[in-house]
Amino acid sequence: MSLQATTSVPTTSIQLIDRRKKIINIKRLGTPLLVFASLGALLLFLYLRGEPDQIEAFALNWEYQIARVDEHIRLSLAAALLVAVLAIPLGIVVARTGSLWLKGLITGLANVGQATPAVGVIILLALILGIGWQTAIIALVLYGMLPVLRNTIAGLGQIDPFIIESAKGMGMTRNRILFRIELPLAVPVILAGFRTTLVFSVGVATIATFINAGGMGETIVVGLKLSRPAVLLTGAVVVSCIALMMDWLAGLAEDLLRPKGV
Repeated sequence: MSLQATTSVPTTSIQLIDRRKKIINIKRLGTPLLVFASLGALLLFLYLRGEPDQIEAFALNWEYQIARVDEHIRLSLAAALLVAVLAIPLGIVVARTGSLWLKGLITGLANVGQATPAVGVIILLALILGIGWQTAIIALVLYGMLPVLRNTIAGLGQIDPFIIESAKGMGMTRNRILFRIELPLAVPVILAGFRTTLVFSVGVATIATFINAGGMGETIVVGLKLSRPAVLLTGAVVVSCIALMMDWLAGLAEDLLRPKGV
C-alpha cells in the first residue's frame, strides 16, 4: 500500500503536465504562426517601399510604435479585467436570486452599452467626464460588460440541480457550494464570455484615441488624415495581431483552467 501511495502522486502530476504541454504545443499553433507571418509580411512590405518620408519616419519608428502598442494592450487588459471584477459577482447575484425581473433589468442595462455604437459611448462619456485614459476605460467597461455577465448567469444556470441538492445533503454551505461546485463547473462558459470581452476591448480601444487615450488608433488616424497608406496598414495589421494574440492567450487560459472532465 505504501508503494502505491508513493507512486500515485507523481503519476497524477505527470498526467497534468502532459495535458498542459499537449494544449500548448499542439492545439493552438495556428494563431501565433499567422501573427508572425502577418508581421513579417508587413515588415517586408515596408522595407520594399524604400525610404520613408518625414511623416512615415515619425509614425513608423520603433519607439513610437512600441509606446502605442503598450498603451493599447494596457487599455484593453485593464478594461477586460474590470469587466470581470464587476460582471462575475453581479452575474452570481442574479443567478442566485433566480428573479426573472432582476435578470431582465440587469442584462437590459448591460445590453445598452453594447447596443450603442462604441464611438457614441466614448464621445458621450467624454462630454460628461472629460477626455483621457480613465474615460476610455469606463467606456470599454460599459461596452464589454454584457458577454461576461450573460455567460456567468448562463454558466451557473446550466448546472444540474441534483448536483446542488446532493451537495446540500452532504452538509455543504451555500458559499462552499458556490466556490467548490458551481463556479468550477461554470468556468468554461464564464471564460468564453471574458474572451469575447477581451477581443471587443482590443477592437474598440482603437477609437479611444479620439479622446486622447492613446493606443494604436493614433497610428490609424495619422494614416487616414495624412493619406499615408503604409502608416494606416501598419496600424490595422498590428491591432489585428494584438486581438489575435489576446484571443489565443485567453483560449489557452480557458483550456488550462477548465476542470477535468468538463
